Amino acid sequence: MLGVINLLKPPGMTSHDAVAVVRRLLGVRRIGHAGTLDPGAAGVLPVAVGRATRLMRWLLQADKAYRAEMTLGIETDTLDAQGKTTAMNTDFRLAPARLVDAMYMFLGHVMQVPPMVSSVKVGGERLYRAARRGEEVERAARAVRIDEIAIRKVWPDGALDLEFGSRVLFDVTCSKGTYIRSLVADIGKNVGCGAHLSFLVRTRSGPFVLEESHTLEEIRDAVEEGALDRVLLPPETALPRMPRVDLDPGTARRLCHGNPVPVTEGLPDDEYFRVHVRGGRMVAVGQRAPGPRPGVRPVVVLVDPEEELDG
Repeated sequence: MLGVINLLKPPGMTSHDAVAVVRRLLGVRRIGHAGTLDPGAAGVLPVAVGRATRLMRWLLQADKAYRAEMTLGIETDTLDAQGKTTAMNTDFRLAPARLVDAMYMFLGHVMQVPPMVSSVKVGGERLYRAARRGEEVERAARAVRIDEIAIRKVWPDGALDLEFGSRVLFDVTCSKGTYIRSLVADIGKNVGCGAHLSFLVRTRSGPFVLEESHTLEEIRDAVEEGALDRVLLPPETALPRMPRVDLDPGTARRLCHGNPVPVTEGLPDDEYFRVHVRGGRMVAVGQRAPGPRPGVRPVVVLVDPEEELDG
């Protein structure tokens, strides 16, 4: 079994637990996800199946998009609605234009401190483990990139100014490794009232979008009905922007055995490219082979070279 499932992770479940359910449904041991979602968050969680897990290095690098809700005037120890309240500011009035300006200040490359409830390792230990013991660990800020921020709605409706408890729904597109809860907390500090993340759904991870994602129930139904192709996508869908090289079946088999092969035409200048059997499926990720003659060497092989490779 080989491919990628665009899973719609439900809230209230860890990414690890969601993948465990998919593993049981498919009866396949080799499964992994690309980019952890917090238990309280929902949304797109790409799940690689079988040898497609070898594509994780590229899946994990993909940009992400989220729809988030920020609640003003309340700060928590986890920076989201799951934590304990650490500060409240009930006496402020904030012009919406001031909030917009503050949010736009975070566009571009910014430094962000990972939250204590994150899976980032410090001193060999996941931060969330220290957080469970009530410990605060010093952690270095990391560079992330915010590409777009757009406010979609503000509650209560028709308010001229934002006050304690006002909620702001917004969309954000960002680089991998960006913590939306940290972004919300930083915005709250910037405007002086404090804030926490009260809702989060990931709407895109690389090429995988929310509208095309599948629930665990849909995956179960596809398995029971013998229609796994409804949810299991071919591996090339994970790398739509990576250029493609087509090889005849015999040459593709030699490549999949780990041998560099000559390619005289259509060799991209990119560092990596998808390798397909001519006119058919993807069988590997390749690189230019070193030496005076143009060719391809395998970086990742997705198929058993002994199986039929006629496209």
